[in-house]
Amino acid sequence: MLLALGVYCGSRNLEGPCTREDILKNSPEWQAGLAAYNPKPEIIDRLRSLAGEIRIDVYFGTWCSDSKSHVPALFKVMEMADTPLLRADCFAVPEAKSKRAPFFRGNDIRNLPTFIVFMNGLEKGRIVEKPIKSIEEDLLEIIEK
Repeated sequence: MLLALGVYCGSRNLEGPCTREDILKNSPEWQAGLAAYNPKPEIIDRLRSLAGEIRIDVYFGTWCSDSKSHVPALFKVMEMADTPLLRADCFAVPEAKSKRAPFFRGNDIRNLPTFIVFMNGLEKGRIVEKPIKSIEEDLLEIIEK
């Protein structure tokens, strides 16, 4: 499924599994969002002291305005938290709705971006489309519940 899909760097729209570096290289305008985002330092401090590994599956579209706002914000949070216990696996969803099924199948995704937070291999919660408070606050709330 996802592993068969490739990253198409150099195009405007990435598709498939990709890295933070792929995303920022393909969509340089997202670097401005990364630089401009200022997470709350007290939340970052709490994320730095995680006791266990947290994995976030990030489903986004390079063509999606909400993704453009919130994915770079997550990158900034992770960069500032600077802990190996917090990691993200990113999956770029194609713009064409007819091509989205392999990404959405089994993941119950309806809107982008969708951040699925896993602890101990189990889904703990989601941030869908837009955070309620902020990326870092919503993430910490999911982790601490």
